[in-house]
Amino acid sequence: MNAASRRVGLRTVFAHPGYRRLWSARTASQCGDVFATVALALLVFDLTGSALGVSAVVFAEIVPVLLLAPLAGTLVDRLPRIRIMIAADVWRALLAGSLILLGDHVVAVYVIAFGLSVGAVLFNPAANSAVPALVDENELVAANSGIWTAAVLSQIALAPLAGLLYTALGPAPAFGINAASFVASAVLLTGLRLPATPSSTERRGFFADAVAGVRVLASDRLLRALGAGQLLAALSAGATSALLVVLAREHLALPPSGYGLLLGAIGIGAVLGPLVVSRLLSDPRRPAFVFGPYVLRGLVDLALATFTAFPVALVALAIYGLGTSTGAVTFNSLLQAHTPAHLRGRIFAGFDVFWQLGRLVSLLLGGLLAATLGIQAVYLLGGVLLLAAAAIGWAGIRGSTRVRRLK
Repeated sequence: MNAASRRVGLRTVFAHPGYRRLWSARTASQCGDVFATVALALLVFDLTGSALGVSAVVFAEIVPVLLLAPLAGTLVDRLPRIRIMIAADVWRALLAGSLILLGDHVVAVYVIAFGLSVGAVLFNPAANSAVPALVDENELVAANSGIWTAAVLSQIALAPLAGLLYTALGPAPAFGINAASFVASAVLLTGLRLPATPSSTERRGFFADAVAGVRVLASDRLLRALGAGQLLAALSAGATSALLVVLAREHLALPPSGYGLLLGAIGIGAVLGPLVVSRLLSDPRRPAFVFGPYVLRGLVDLALATFTAFPVALVALAIYGLGTSTGAVTFNSLLQAHTPAHLRGRIFAGFDVFWQLGRLVSLLLGGLLAATLGIQAVYLLGGVLLLAAAAIGWAGIRGSTRVRRLK
């Protein structure tokens, strides 16, 4: 769709019936995911009695992305994207429902967590690739803001409820809600219509298409800059997010309630970010709005490592949440605007690999760094990595203020 110069907001994008339907489907499944994520962590901890057991769930969710994302992205670019999303939802609904019956067996739980991630590996690049077909280019920032805001609000509102539900009734209701949410998403998507995806002028086999996607990622200047930023940001955020509780207890000397307030501050900032950026920006081809949030988040990590005052930490983490959500919205919008329709599945899948690879390495090394040098070292390094992500990004675009679309 063609871009226009006018600024747009959420009301504009919700006027598109197709976007409303995709937003509703994604929001439904995201709400179910909140219940399942909380219940899964609590269930595995009850079954294994160890933090290592819970970490294994995260590992089971990351591995499918690393193994399958390039192939999944190629499927997304070759097959109808709505069918892929519906198939992924049906697959995940069946697996989530099976947890009701098999949740007492920890090995089965790990296998099902792996399978749920396989569904997400297919669904996510297809959904991200669909957005530009439903709104105008200058509406992408508002469209992604709407999706991100719904995800954050569902996390804030439903995570405490999921914990209470688990305590009162066990894990089965949460898994049932998750299964129902995938069914609701699939039903909503059956009424969605997308324009046919333009095909590449070259006719290649499946694996040749997968390799071609990797070549595009490696050869395009902006994609290289964004990829480096994504990887460095994941190396930072994987550890700092997981070890925030350690920072709260050891560096800030806070009680458990203080840790909860820190999480709340991040949530407030994360909700405000998309609302702010959708008012300030309509042109998605502005890399400054992608790399700028890396600077903001990097400075916050350095401040958290330096200062111990609780009010400073609250304000800093609210700013961090704002930077994270703003960066996520502008990052997706720039990728969608820059990448041709026939490549979007492979490009988004490739960036999923960057994120999860960095996150996995960060989770593995962050704990070791905290144990040997202290939690402040984790946040100092995290801040440096984010500032490096911004610097590499700026160097990659070499002073451009607006990028041209990839051909």
